[in-house]
Amino acid sequence: MKKKNHLDGQTSPYLLQHLYNPVDWYPWGEEALAKAKNENKPLLLSIGYSACHWCHVMEKESFEDTEVAYVMNSHFVCVKVDREERPDLDHLYMNAVQLVSGQGGWPLNCFALPDGRPFWGGTYFRKDQWLSILERVAALYADNHGDVMKQAENLTRGVASASFVGGSGEKKSFSRKDAHVVAENLLSYMDEVDGGTKGAPKFPLPNNLAFLLHYHHLTGNKESFELARLSLEKMAMGGIYDQIGGGFARYATDAKWKIPHFEKMLYDNAQLISVYTQAWKTTNEPMFRDVVYETIAFVERELLSADGMFYAALDADSEGEEGRYYVWTDQQLSDVLGDDAPLVGAFYQLGGEAYWEDGRNILLRKETSESFAKKQGLDVAAWQKLLDRARKKLLNARSKRIKPGLDDKIIVSWNALMIQALADAWSAFNEERFLKLATRAAELILKHAITHEGRVFRTIRKGKVRVSGFLEDYAFLSMALIRLYEVTANQTYIVTAKKLAAYVLTHFQQPGTNLFAFSSKEDEQLASPHFGFYDNVMPSSNSVMARVLFYLANYFEDPLFGNRSSSMLGDMKERLDKYSSSFTNWGILLLHHVYQFYTVVATGGGSEEHLKALNRHYLPQAIMAACESPEAPDADAPGILPVFNNRFTGKRALIYVCAQGHCKLPVDCVDDALFQIRDEVC
Repeated sequence: MKKKNHLDGQTSPYLLQHLYNPVDWYPWGEEALAKAKNENKPLLLSIGYSACHWCHVMEKESFEDTEVAYVMNSHFVCVKVDREERPDLDHLYMNAVQLVSGQGGWPLNCFALPDGRPFWGGTYFRKDQWLSILERVAALYADNHGDVMKQAENLTRGVASASFVGGSGEKKSFSRKDAHVVAENLLSYMDEVDGGTKGAPKFPLPNNLAFLLHYHHLTGNKESFELARLSLEKMAMGGIYDQIGGGFARYATDAKWKIPHFEKMLYDNAQLISVYTQAWKTTNEPMFRDVVYETIAFVERELLSADGMFYAALDADSEGEEGRYYVWTDQQLSDVLGDDAPLVGAFYQLGGEAYWEDGRNILLRKETSESFAKKQGLDVAAWQKLLDRARKKLLNARSKRIKPGLDDKIIVSWNALMIQALADAWSAFNEERFLKLATRAAELILKHAITHEGRVFRTIRKGKVRVSGFLEDYAFLSMALIRLYEVTANQTYIVTAKKLAAYVLTHFQQPGTNLFAFSSKEDEQLASPHFGFYDNVMPSSNSVMARVLFYLANYFEDPLFGNRSSSMLGDMKERLDKYSSSFTNWGILLLHHVYQFYTVVATGGGSEEHLKALNRHYLPQAIMAACESPEAPDADAPGILPVFNNRFTGKRALIYVCAQGHCKLPVDCVDDALFQIRDEVC
């Protein structure tokens, strides 16, 4: 019988995957740190996540090997970290490894002093490499301790410096020229043939695409629109998109979106639902609508918990192979589809562009189903019916395979992204199921993961909350609640968003900067504080928080929120001008500042129908609110929002289009309100 290590009792599926390794893993915490200090051993932190293919490879090659485990246990205190559960640790040690080696990734393996200060690290290593590194680092720590200490001091100082943006104290001004610079810089990185950013690997980066759509809406810039649309079309037709079951893999290893790194993450799919919804509102392209519906169907089928929240991820591997669950041979397709296989195989490029390796294909397509039908001389409706039937058969056959592993922890920030995505989708398509999924998840998060004081927890698993929330949990959840308020007019959501923002202002402040620390002052302080401000596969916690404060300032007419948001943006100005492709969520906030931003207020009987109609449109430069009565919604409510003051005229339904505290003449027709908003676009 295998012996358990010190990970017994953890809730993270990733940590529990390593419970029976011969490596004597500890979770991060006082026990591990005390052991390292008492025995004067360096810490060896191995950081990854449950859906990570190369994490599994290194575990099989090294962490399950008794020879390797003996060396690790003899010379180090070994700590296993789930980067999704503890992103604060991941940020610290990832930044250290990137400073040391110029690159990062997972598994992340970092060596640190007993007090947690990093001094060297890398990513994946083969067994022979890893054994050599272990011996060399152990010898270095024993024989050249002073050099190791100096390296740790310098590296920790470098990590702290790279993560800190000082507050200038002066008010920065912005112009539309700044917005054009951001757009031109981003466009220079875009791939004009295959979409996305140039080169490989290719990550979806939905925030970049959202910025391009937003910028086009305001300026009419055709290049930004065409590159956003091209990217969305190429992704939807590529192997990165699950052509049978819907949903996106984390990234493509090639430059043409063909070969996915097969894990599917909640955060990617949530954000892509939102940006495809925005694209549909802009273009009405059926493909974009299909992607939204199919991706939500994937999330419902594979990631929805029994009570109504959303799991974190699906593994890249099944049966010990990456992608095995998703690929098809010609014979497998023929066995399932019979006489329909040749036609369906041609559509999905079997044996051609779809061919991957060992006779297996990653299904993809090069054109829409309508275009394919016309080229084949088929009736479009009949072909679509055949294709739908074939996809159902393939999905059913695939479901009988051994499935990839599921990471069943609930991450609050990622659930917030999904709640926002569902609200976005409902706003476009009026599909009642989408809104029910969103509100159910939100109610559960509010019930289980937030205290009365406004403190948020990060994860929930099997009914237990674990780990104090980080800035991204507060920021993303606040944004989701704002979006839910916009589509439901339920005041509880916007009031809770304000409560969370107030908590952040009190507990995440740090001296010398307008940005917020990633961790609360009351929670564990690591060797170096982290300030998240780079927008990457997810928008940064600070850029989301700055946008939250901007919207709350408009809803509550509170200059404190607005001034803080502007100060945060001001401190990022230099980076926006030079490196805009890494700051596109900040770029959206910049667009809010330099183009007219509206608060659209519907009041009186029928105002919620007006709200629903307004939400059908792509209005990135507006927030919306609706209230049928000037009376407080219920006995416990703090009264109506300030944005509704003096905007009721009896029971008559009116729409006010307001900007900077001033409203245009109220109208009683949605089309007239839209005209007032669009009057100043471009």
